[in-house]
Amino acid sequence: MIDKIEISKAEKQKLLNLEEGHFSDLKSIDVSPAKLSKAISAFANAEGGELFIGIEDKTRVWRGFDSIEAANAHIQVFEECFPLGADFKYDFLKTEDEDGLVLKVEVSKTRDLRTATDGKVYLRRGAQSLPVTDSERLTSLKRDKGIISFEAELVNCPEEEVCNSVHIIEFLIEVVPTGEPEAWLKKQLLLQSGKPTVAAVLLFAEEPQAALPKRSGLKIYRYKTSGKEGSRETLDFDPISIEGNLYQQIKLAVDETTKIIESVRIQRMDGLVEVKYPHDAIHEILTNAVIHRDYSITDDIHVRIFDNRIEILSPGTLAGHVTPDNILSERFARNPAIVRLINKFPDPPNKDVGEGLNTAFESMQKLKLKPPVIEQEGGYVKVILKHESLATSEEAILKYLSENENIANREAREICFIESENKMKRILQSLVSTGLLEPVPGRSQFHAAYQLTEAGRDAAKKYT
Repeated sequence: MIDKIEISKAEKQKLLNLEEGHFSDLKSIDVSPAKLSKAISAFANAEGGELFIGIEDKTRVWRGFDSIEAANAHIQVFEECFPLGADFKYDFLKTEDEDGLVLKVEVSKTRDLRTATDGKVYLRRGAQSLPVTDSERLTSLKRDKGIISFEAELVNCPEEEVCNSVHIIEFLIEVVPTGEPEAWLKKQLLLQSGKPTVAAVLLFAEEPQAALPKRSGLKIYRYKTSGKEGSRETLDFDPISIEGNLYQQIKLAVDETTKIIESVRIQRMDGLVEVKYPHDAIHEILTNAVIHRDYSITDDIHVRIFDNRIEILSPGTLAGHVTPDNILSERFARNPAIVRLINKFPDPPNKDVGEGLNTAFESMQKLKLKPPVIEQEGGYVKVILKHESLATSEEAILKYLSENENIANREAREICFIESENKMKRILQSLVSTGLLEPVPGRSQFHAAYQLTEAGRDAAKKYT
């Protein structure tokens, strides 16, 4: 069902001022549905986005459809390629001071490749919807989506590299006491036509970096600065290279990163203090970086340790339908064989499969540090652990209200990481008593919400 939604004058103005870019596009109703389908395809194959049809992109004038029926031709075309459902949502927007309806198309990052009506695959890059016709780029996009996986490709090295390694023998003694390496590897589809797969080499070869050079290592840097970028001048020592199979690599990377962090001292008002991060957060994020990276990309994982943060860059974009916004609730394994088999090792690094990042967020919260920041930066997934204390609950609520009209107890608990409804009620009432908040008029006690007072708006200005 397609809803008709009334928006305020302020919301309309915000929409008219919307900057077109990687996640948003404005189009006239005069643009043909077939041409518009290219933008929808591009959003679906990238990180998702929103398309607003009925706003002139050059003049920023609201000129919508005369009626819902007037948009039937558009809806009909879109529904054929992008059916209404979990990945595609359609709404009509109306506002009291403008005639016509704007069609809002909300697109999620899809699990599969989506073509436009011309049968071509498009990809969003900046404010453009670009066709993907090159076979190598299509293959890369399929890997990003998880449709195919580089871990299943064969490596041009002798099967003995994995059949006779110390790692496979130790693994089988622990996991499959009666198993023979060659037979077991074939059964797991890790050995085919006398060649090991990428996953087999990464998990069981004694030196994976020899067979897969420049795409299977990890480097650690220590920069003595809190600046945005590290430099040669601020590099404390030569980068440390971590190699070995993935099981070893995770353990060595966590140990080395922890050791370096424990040596960091930063100047505060009360003198030099130690920098501390929860071990669980470091372990889980490094594990994620190693087992979910795109091994088709010729680059290492980079761990950059600054005075005030750690940055972990893993080659490749987020796989499948996963985005920075839904990463804690959605699951998708780019390298399913690696994820499954490394979990069989003794004391596996991914004990709770699919829960690693949630654990990292929880452990940062327990130390009263800000939650990890997850970004897609160029061809990397970047996770930042900041050595910054969480805002107080009162500050978090004011910041939220600097961007939203009101807040209910449930929403306040979510942003403040507080489970108790009564505890949050006391915090909200305290803000009311200090004159910063007031109850939203006309709400019953069961649907109570709070909004900023004049004094509260002044206090919240520093967050805008």
